Amino acid sequence: MADLQEIFARIQETKKKQKDIKSAYRDALNSSEEYKNLTDKLTELRAKKKQIENSIKQDFSSEFQKLDDFKIDLESDNTMLSDAAFTKLLKGETVEVVDEYNNSYEPLFVVKFKKT
Repeated sequence: MADLQEIFARIQETKKKQKDIKSAYRDALNSSEEYKNLTDKLTELRAKKKQIENSIKQDFSSEFQKLDDFKIDLESDNTMLSDAAFTKLLKGETVEVVDEYNNSYEPLFVVKFKKT
């Protein structure tokens, strides 16, 4: 098995190559006059769309408050579910949940690294 540092270095190199290609692509787009014109039109249309959305959103203000409450409840319940699953796993118990259609779900644990 490859060394962690070697894999990490390979990932970093691949990300750098991706960034270089994306940068060259963006430069080519920015040099296109047709692309600039279309992006200007798109910006205008997005602003108009946002105005329409905001006017309709005012009519649904109570429903959006409920949506915000549901979002908070979901975040809290997801955290609680993760904590309970992790606790059961640490105790050596089987961790699985089943939905209304009898589909079973098992936990997926991910390891990520962050810069220190």
